[in-house]
Amino acid sequence: MTQPKPTEWNESAASHTRIAYAGLQLKELVTTELNSYFQILYNDSLVQLEEYLGDQSILSVPEIILMEVDENGECFALVERLKSNFLFNGVIIVLMSLSNDKAFKLNAMRLKVHDFYIYPFSMSDLRERLNFLVKFKLIKPKLIEISKEVDVDYRMPFGKRLIDVSVSGTMLLLLSPILAIIAIAVKLGSKGPVIYKSKRVGTGYKVFDFYKFRSMRTDADKMLIELSTQNQYANEDGGTKAAFVKIKDDPRVTKLGNFLRNSSLDELPQLFNILIGDMSLVGNRPLPVYEAEMLTSNEWSMRFLGPAGLTGLWQITKRGKQDMSERERKKLDNFYAQNYSFWLDLKILLRTIPAVLQKEKV
Repeated sequence: MTQPKPTEWNESAASHTRIAYAGLQLKELVTTELNSYFQILYNDSLVQLEEYLGDQSILSVPEIILMEVDENGECFALVERLKSNFLFNGVIIVLMSLSNDKAFKLNAMRLKVHDFYIYPFSMSDLRERLNFLVKFKLIKPKLIEISKEVDVDYRMPFGKRLIDVSVSGTMLLLLSPILAIIAIAVKLGSKGPVIYKSKRVGTGYKVFDFYKFRSMRTDADKMLIELSTQNQYANEDGGTKAAFVKIKDDPRVTKLGNFLRNSSLDELPQLFNILIGDMSLVGNRPLPVYEAEMLTSNEWSMRFLGPAGLTGLWQITKRGKQDMSERERKKLDNFYAQNYSFWLDLKILLRTIPAVLQKEKV
């Protein structure tokens, strides 16, 4: 397995990236930290920014619109107007706020701006994020392009794959009566499909269909925006976009789903993912697309260079502790990708059972 290929900062390319900026309160900071990397056109107000944008053609539209959130939230109305104009469909929109206002966060997510930062935050992180967004242009539908950018020469070790096939096949055979009972209970318990299928991102940013017994309401994805401010991992570094999502007493979970989750029985269909080779018994958890798109920086792309797994270091090391931070979880994932072995896998498997039985605190 090779080391990850760093995402290079191309200063000459970045210097040609145009930013239309609006605001006064963070203007000095932006000038100091970003001016040498981007071509920035400064506007003191939203009105001035809108007038400037109204004079642009398809050839002169800036790649990025960077705005400070005003007290009255008029910037959100401007974002709506921009999104309704086909000329700005490919423009990256990033907002910065001096207020940790819940309504501002919800509006930003509703409008699907590319990022929302709450001051104070790291300007170097913002700079890297802007460069990344320009390079990949809305990475969510283009994860295949990311997989080409990351140098992944990963082959599942034969012994590890042999164990995966043997164990998953045997467990599916032995647990088939339990699987049937759970399927019937889910079907009778609430409307919707028995199996929840979602797109997940595994080794080398490979996207595959991920299976679980459905434990949530059918409108769970729509409720996620409204519940975003309750995310355990949110607001650690001044941004609303946390890479992982975890909500205490999640109202999207059904009564049966709560039992299935606490007992980890909802994870049993992933034995099929292991059998067909999407995952391994032990590895880093494959992430939903919206989480994976937040982990494409140099620092965290390493976690995608190890196998995706049913259980892993995070489950046995920190699960059940309230002080589990997003950064700690990322570090555990990176450590496993760099150091996994047969003996580490065996240790994780042996410690998984007591970790599953432990009541999770989130």
